Amino acid sequence: MNPHDAFLSEVKSNIEGLRKDADVQALSRIWMREITPYRYAYNFSWMGRPIIQFPQDMIAMQEIVWAVRPDLIIETGVAHGGSVLYYSSLLEMMGHGSVIGIDIDIRQHNRDAIASHPMSKRLELIEGSSVDAAVVSRVHDLARGKRVIVVLDSNHTHDHVLQELRAYAPLVSRDSYCIVMDTLVELMPERFFDDSRPWKVGDNPHTAVQTYLREDPSFEIDRDLESKLLITVAPGGYLKRIR
Repeated sequence: MNPHDAFLSEVKSNIEGLRKDADVQALSRIWMREITPYRYAYNFSWMGRPIIQFPQDMIAMQEIVWAVRPDLIIETGVAHGGSVLYYSSLLEMMGHGSVIGIDIDIRQHNRDAIASHPMSKRLELIEGSSVDAAVVSRVHDLARGKRVIVVLDSNHTHDHVLQELRAYAPLVSRDSYCIVMDTLVELMPERFFDDSRPWKVGDNPHTAVQTYLREDPSFEIDRDLESKLLITVAPGGYLKRIR
């Protein structure tokens, strides 16, 4: 076995060990629970823009983008623009591809900052509900014939995410991914939720994913990736298209 294959074999063994280690899995869940009141994901930026993601998930996204080499990355939920600019920068380094960011409300100060960013040249913003028929139709037109990755990170209620999955997951190419963020909500204590946000335990991206996977057998959860990360806002949310 050559050195590179030997290294990959060791990595595979490491991941299998992490998946089987119940203590490590439990500690990771405890860690994520305990940092949530401090809004951990809000504390990072990408090239000057708040990214509002776990760094571990962004490393996973880099691996996915490099492996898939997409023509198009579609993300619902723009906020301050850090994540769509992150994906744009990955594509810029690869010299190929573009990003669509969809949000129901792109505030002007964020739009201005994104537009003036050096990585915005590979990015198109669409303002409107991600499940509005006109928005979905426009995105389908832009995605036609392209190799696509989808990231869902907008309204986190069950009904909204399920509508997004039905609208955008079919665009995902075989061996590519639909990543559903914030499935972690299902694992959080109910005391973390109040009336300020409409999602909660039992009504969130995780429950939507479970419903969608029963509808569409062309996707499976990438458990190896999840086991490798341990710290992720998307447990059970890395959906790989297998057929």
